[in-house]
Amino acid sequence: MLDKMAVEDKLVFYEQLWALLGDLRIGVFTVDPERRIISFNKAAELLTGYKENEVIGKYCHQVFRNDLCPGECKFHEAVEAEQASLSFDVEFTDRQMEKRSITKIVTPLYSLNHELIGCMEIFQDRSAFEELINRIRYDEKQLKIILDNLDIGVFTVTRSGLITFFNTAAEKISGFGREEVIGKPCALLLGEGRTGGASLLKQAVEDGMARSNKKGILATKDRKILPIRANYVALRNEKGRVVGGLATLQDLSLIDQLHRAITDRYTFADMIGKDPSIQKVFEIVPVIAESDATVLIEGPTGTGKDLLAKVIHNASKRAKKPLVKVNCAALPDNLLESEMFGYVKGAFTGADKDKPGRFQEADGGTIFLDEIGDVPLSLQAKLLRVLEEKEFYPLGSRKTTRVDVRIIAATNQGLGKMVEAKRFREDLFYRLNVIRLELPSLRERRADVPLLIDHILRRLSSAKETKASKISEEAMEILLNYDYPGNVRELENILEHALILCQDDVIEPRHLPLFLRKGISITKPDGEIRTGEAPRSERETILEALKRHHWRRGEVAQELQMDRTTLWRKMKRYRLQP
Repeated sequence: MLDKMAVEDKLVFYEQLWALLGDLRIGVFTVDPERRIISFNKAAELLTGYKENEVIGKYCHQVFRNDLCPGECKFHEAVEAEQASLSFDVEFTDRQMEKRSITKIVTPLYSLNHELIGCMEIFQDRSAFEELINRIRYDEKQLKIILDNLDIGVFTVTRSGLITFFNTAAEKISGFGREEVIGKPCALLLGEGRTGGASLLKQAVEDGMARSNKKGILATKDRKILPIRANYVALRNEKGRVVGGLATLQDLSLIDQLHRAITDRYTFADMIGKDPSIQKVFEIVPVIAESDATVLIEGPTGTGKDLLAKVIHNASKRAKKPLVKVNCAALPDNLLESEMFGYVKGAFTGADKDKPGRFQEADGGTIFLDEIGDVPLSLQAKLLRVLEEKEFYPLGSRKTTRVDVRIIAATNQGLGKMVEAKRFREDLFYRLNVIRLELPSLRERRADVPLLIDHILRRLSSAKETKASKISEEAMEILLNYDYPGNVRELENILEHALILCQDDVIEPRHLPLFLRKGISITKPDGEIRTGEAPRSERETILEALKRHHWRRGEVAQELQMDRTTLWRKMKRYRLQP
């Protein structure tokens, strides 16, 4: 007799395991020590054609007539051999007299006291998988060649959703190599929700009806969400039986980028970076966007202040109203006031009609004052009044104009230092400095360089329809060790330069601007560094430095005048570990 606790433990275990394996379309049934069936999950019902209420309490060898249990009972064999489980393949004829290829695992079950309490048998249908693979690999080689050379992404799955074929375009779109996804669930790539791609593909396989997803999403290898258009259809064999599914994917990121560029509707998804210094900014931006507070964005040239201002506006309640940009450094001092605040007819020679200023154009929305540090002192007082009272006098007018605007200002100069130097009004600085966001330079967030390179390269290569989609290790090393005084904007210019010169699939060092390659040593394939000294193994140099500094990578990188990211990559290449 089984003790009560063992039985309860067993039932809890069954409930949890059954749910998991059932979702994975893996058939499971259990028997007691006398081989009577005591549980039978939904996947087992689908695979065998038997219902749970038809088999419970019956001996398994009677139900399956030895089809699923050929020869000697594997349950007894596993017990006698004291093995945890036995795995074997078997041909099985189901209730509809269709033959199936089954992979079966037999596992004895024991109580806490190591008493034999039964057996669990797990089996999965390989028929569809083998059929589909055989068709693509043998009977339809020409089809595979055609699919592999299409510009549209294509992959196929078994009836249970496991990927069996993945073409070159799908690799390019997703970032995954086919060897990384073959045999994996398609949910790895497609959304799992009710309207997600994995669900639509599953529905197409189950009822044979094609599904279309006009605007879906795909998760790339680097965990980015890519907009796609997808179609899902069932695959049938010569007999008309559904053996799997096929999905076609079209990358919509370029269309998305063009739409955002036209409408200026940039969102949080356009902000790229995982480094803690930039993540701190990203975390508070949604909260800031919901408020109407004045925002001051500081950071070096090329760090994305303009983009951040657009994101804040588009996430705010003012998103449907205008975002008006004023580049304070680009306008002459004598025109800046009239551009900002407008003028009335007769205000000066040539003013033959009223002209609204940028603040009036932004009424109800947001005004972005870029390079605010370049506003002359004479105009700063008028700007202060707008901030305090939301009103101003257009040039030549005696009447005030009221506006409802949110102000976002940006500068690549430290306004605090400008106040100390008496080049910026202190009261205006404090009015602007309600919420201050500081964007770090690219040099301070080096860990984001590979991520940004991939993002920019994908966008530029799509827009320019170039072949290049990858960067060689040597070229990547050069890019990772550069300081980028022009920040993200400079990185984008460098990659655009490389794409113009590169006529192949991979960007090499020779495709990068000459100034980047000057003074950088090139590593030979055998690991020796070309310098003026006698050749020495790079691995040996790094290993000695690591031992000397007790494997403290920061100190080693400093001694070797090497970026920590580069050091880590070389340690991985040469398999160096303490």
